[in-house]
Amino acid sequence: MTALARMEGSARILALVKLANVGLVLIWGFAVTYVFVRVLPIAEFRAFLLLVAFGNFTISAEFGLTSIIYARLRRHWLGGDAEDGGFRPEEMGVLFLFLALLIAGGTLVLLVALAAGALSTQMPLLFLLFFLSACLNLPALLAKRALAAVDGNFLWEALDCLRRLFTIGLLAAILAGLDPRLSVALQLAVSIAVIGYAIGHVHRRLGMQGRHWLAFRVGGGHVRRHYLRDVGASAAFTVSDIVAYNAPYFTIAMVTHDARPMLLFDFFFKMSRALSMLVRAMVEAALPRITRAYHAGETARLRQLLLRAGGVALLFALALAVALMLGGKPLFHVLFDGKAAIGEMDLTLTGVALLALALVCVSVYVQGALGHFRLLLSRSLPLLAGSLLSVPVAWTLWPGRFDIAFLALYALTLLVAAGLHLVLLRRLTRG
Repeated sequence: MTALARMEGSARILALVKLANVGLVLIWGFAVTYVFVRVLPIAEFRAFLLLVAFGNFTISAEFGLTSIIYARLRRHWLGGDAEDGGFRPEEMGVLFLFLALLIAGGTLVLLVALAAGALSTQMPLLFLLFFLSACLNLPALLAKRALAAVDGNFLWEALDCLRRLFTIGLLAAILAGLDPRLSVALQLAVSIAVIGYAIGHVHRRLGMQGRHWLAFRVGGGHVRRHYLRDVGASAAFTVSDIVAYNAPYFTIAMVTHDARPMLLFDFFFKMSRALSMLVRAMVEAALPRITRAYHAGETARLRQLLLRAGGVALLFALALAVALMLGGKPLFHVLFDGKAAIGEMDLTLTGVALLALALVCVSVYVQGALGHFRLLLSRSLPLLAGSLLSVPVAWTLWPGRFDIAFLALYALTLLVAAGLHLVLLRRLTRG
C-alpha cells in the first residue's frame, strides 16, 4: 500500500487535511473583505458585495449535479447494483459541458449588468476577473466530488491547499501595492493550472478516454433515461438553497441604503460559511464509512456515525458562537475597517443561528451523498420562505430595530429548519 493510499484510508488524516484546507478557504474569504474594503470606496465595496453574492448564485447554480454524480459514482465504486442504468463515464462530459455553459451564461449576465450600469463600478475589469476566478470553483467541485467518490479525497485536498496558499499570497500583495486586477488575473491562472491537473487525474482514475468527454448525445441520453427526476429535485433544492442563503443581500439592499444591516448580514454569512465548511470537512471525512454502512444496511453503525457527526458539528458551532461573543466586536471592527459596529444582541442571535445551521448542514451533506434530493427539497421550502420574508416582515413591523428584528427572524427560520432535518436523520437510522 502506498503512502498516499494509507493517508486516504485514515479518517483522521483525511479530516486534518480537509480542516487545513477549510482554514485556508476561511482566511481567503476574510482576506477578500479585509483587502477590498480598504482599496475600494464604500459605495464601490457595497457593489462588490453584490458581485460576490451573484458569484455565489452562479457557483451554486450547478443545481447539485455534482452531488448526483458523487452519489451515483460512489454507489458504482462500492459495487452497488445498476438498476437505474449505472454510472457511465459519458456523464462526466455532459456535466462538464453544463458547467462551462453556466460560467459563460453568468459572465454574459455580468457583462450586461456592467454595461447597463445595473452594477455600478469604476473597475469593471476587476469585477469581471474576480467573477471568473470565483466561477472556477465549479470545475473544481466536479474534480473534488468525482475523486472523493473513488477514494481520492487526499490528493484533491493537498492540491487545493497549494492553490489557496498561492491565491492568499497574491491577495495580500494588493496591500503591498500590486494592482488588484493583476493580482486577481494571477489567481485565475493558478486556479486554472491546479484544477486542470485535478481534472486530468479524474480522467486517469476513471480510465476515461477523450471520446467520453465529447459524447454529449450518449451521456445526455443516459441522464434523461435514468435519473432525470433526481436532476429535477436536485436543481429545485439547489435553487431553493441558493435563494435562502443569499436573498437577504438583495432584499436588504431593496429596503434600505444604510450600510450597517448589509454588513451585519455579510458578517453572519461569513460565519455561517465558515461553520458550514468545517462541518462539511468533518462529514466528508466520515462519508466513506457512512455511505458503506448505509449501502450495506448496517443501521446500528450508521446511527453511531450520524450521532458522532451531529455531536462534532454542534461542538464546532458552540465553539464559534463562544468565540464570537468574546471577540466578535473587534473582529467586526477590523474586518469592515470601522464602517459599522456590532452589538451583543447581534452576536447572540448569530450564535443561535449557527447552532441550528450545524444540524442542517449535517443532514444536507449526508442526504445529498446518499442521493435523497427529493427529501431535501421538501425540507428546504420552510427555510426559503423564512429567508424571503424575514427582511420585509422586519422592515414592516420593526423599522426602528430592523437589523435586530431581521437577525431574530432569520435565526428562528434556521431553528425550524434544524428541527425538520433532525426528523430526516432519525428516519434514516430506522432503515
